[in-house]
Amino acid sequence: MSNYKFDTIKVRGGYNPKEHNDAVSVPIYATASFEVGEAERFDRLASLSEEGFIYSRLGNPTVSVLENRIASLDGGIAAVGVASGMAAITYALLAVAEGGGRILTTHQLYGGTVDALKKLYPKFGIQIDRIEDDNDIEEFRKSIKEDTKAIFIETISNPNAALYDLEAIAKIAHENNIPLIVDNTFATPYLFNPIKYGADIVIYSATKALSGHGNVIAGVIVDSGKFNWANGRYPQFSEPYFTLKDLEGNERSYIDVFKESAFAGKIRLDYLTYFGAVLSPFDAYLILIGLETLSERVQKQINNTRKIIDYLKNEESVAWINYPEIEGSPYKFLADKYFAKGAGSTFTFGFKGNTEQIYKLINSVKLFSYQANVGDARSLIVNVPKTTHGELTEEQLKLARIPQETIRLSIGLEDSEDLINDLRQAFKEALS
Repeated sequence: MSNYKFDTIKVRGGYNPKEHNDAVSVPIYATASFEVGEAERFDRLASLSEEGFIYSRLGNPTVSVLENRIASLDGGIAAVGVASGMAAITYALLAVAEGGGRILTTHQLYGGTVDALKKLYPKFGIQIDRIEDDNDIEEFRKSIKEDTKAIFIETISNPNAALYDLEAIAKIAHENNIPLIVDNTFATPYLFNPIKYGADIVIYSATKALSGHGNVIAGVIVDSGKFNWANGRYPQFSEPYFTLKDLEGNERSYIDVFKESAFAGKIRLDYLTYFGAVLSPFDAYLILIGLETLSERVQKQINNTRKIIDYLKNEESVAWINYPEIEGSPYKFLADKYFAKGAGSTFTFGFKGNTEQIYKLINSVKLFSYQANVGDARSLIVNVPKTTHGELTEEQLKLARIPQETIRLSIGLEDSEDLINDLRQAFKEALS
């Protein structure tokens, strides 16, 4: 649907009713397996000579519609749906650094990602290097080593909404023949298209704004189809495998079989198939419903966010605000360059209160939900060092620029005046 605009693709992309008994809404294919028919057809399906479905761990029609729709929204060649955002990150980074190597990243990441990179990846032979000053583009260039396999960043960071000059970082990555992998969860493809600016792999926690209603756990990996996996640094894509043999029994590589979508093909046939974080058809259906209102939801959330930030600027109990659009933000010029529609609906502020008063603030809100999610239709509040980044040590929190007074808001679809009044009364109660 490349000839259509974003809002048309989000509603109709990847789906032809005539291929699904003329169902207007995408059907939920609640089946583990699919009738193959003839034995010869199984050979064709297994050798990828014919398209079709065998087993829902490998692929499912409902999930396939979601994958194709998100790939279209991002301008990618293919996508793979998985059972969580963390599974999406894990599969993408393990696939690119398979056999060992290094991932270059920053300290501005979701707490669970930080902990996984520190605790688990070295046990798989993958070392993690971090940029100390993520505002200095040259640090990315200087930090790339001979065995660096990818640069990994969040397009809008969790929790402080830090931004990066993605175009410049992509250029550095490609000069060194490595891909740029980005987590675009906070932005969604509505606010930002990373592939347009050079990203090679895009990751989503579809749990967040893509679905938008807090009722599903899911992830998506989008392959741009533009990176050269045959450049000699990634033998896992060019080595022949028995499981990729053709009908004549000739072993083939992922590049042989999938061409430009070799990365997505490997994710599906190796990591999804054998590690098994499968996205259920019902969850895919929920995300598809959420996608239909993505633009409208996200735009209202941004409008609400701007109004709430204008209020917080004059709230005496607020010490500081981290949001890229505000004057004085070190990311203002990047917000102007990349985020014309808005820089998301999640941000942090510093509360002028002690630990007891922070707890009292959290306990005093009546509309804001105290839960560790973002992009929800409901507005959410958390004390970051104790929740989303509770895995981080004091040193890690300092490197991530998360002091103890950090409060994160994710703004939903309620009336902005009601949300402001809720915060106002909670501040008053917390400091009384």
